[in-house]
Amino acid sequence: MPIVNIQLLEGRPEEKIKEVIHNVTEVISATLDAPKENVRVLVSEVPKTHWGIGGTTVSDKQNQ
Repeated sequence: MPIVNIQLLEGRPEEKIKEVIHNVTEVISATLDAPKENVRVLVSEVPKTHWGIGGTTVSDKQNQ
């Protein structure tokens, strides 16, 4: 059973998250010849205060 973990910054619309889950499932199923019902996709949304780039949080970068 393939399991895919995806971490994204918070704030994307629910429709986009659903699209990612659908598209990743399609690709994994086709690539690994695995039934779609066996593919698991976990999407975690990370708060901008918990995502650092170059030593600064994304939320601080946006406020500069």
